[in-house]
Amino acid sequence: MQLNPQTIKLGIGRTLLRLMPLILMGALTLATFWLVRKNTPPEKSALERVRLHEPDYIINDGALSALNELGNTKYRILGKKVTHYDDDASIDILTPRLRLFQPNKAPVTVKADTGHLDGDLTILDLIDNASIFRPAQAATAFEPASPRMLASSSYFKVLINDDIIETDRPITLEQGMSVMHSTEGGVFNNIEQSMTLSGQVKGRIERAPRGNQ
Repeated sequence: MQLNPQTIKLGIGRTLLRLMPLILMGALTLATFWLVRKNTPPEKSALERVRLHEPDYIINDGALSALNELGNTKYRILGKKVTHYDDDASIDILTPRLRLFQPNKAPVTVKADTGHLDGDLTILDLIDNASIFRPAQAATAFEPASPRMLASSSYFKVLINDDIIETDRPITLEQGMSVMHSTEGGVFNNIEQSMTLSGQVKGRIERAPRGNQ
């Protein structure tokens, strides 16, 4: 049987008309997929993904020291266990002990049960059984004699670059035979090696023996 060319053209045309909705839907789907891919940022690599707050190394009996512009030790931090975190470079310290040094003055020791040092190494939080201790110092050509000083609190924040130690928790200050209590904390200035108590302060002030003045 011989088909009429005109009949063949009409059959193809009807077929195309029936398939046109499918062709349009396919084209629309491809266009949508292309737009989504174009506007979707590339997937981050494993290194670029958010890192978990997990330790990348732990040091037992660790130590961290910093020098001043003259090359002398400005401070030293010791800890029974030092845990460093990769995501923010912060450090957790078990039984931290911080030694602060000032020229021609007795070194000051600050310690607690636990500590946290920020990633910039500028703020050290000392938590539970925190204390600031400065031994008695005899008179020198630069400084008058000073009695032993001990400040105790549940928390101290050490602003390392500013040589300041502060707390807003209750604090007990012992200086020589004097004992003072404050419910609103205080500030220790390591440069002057002096403590200022805040809020209402109660206690007793004892005059130092004449031979120690």
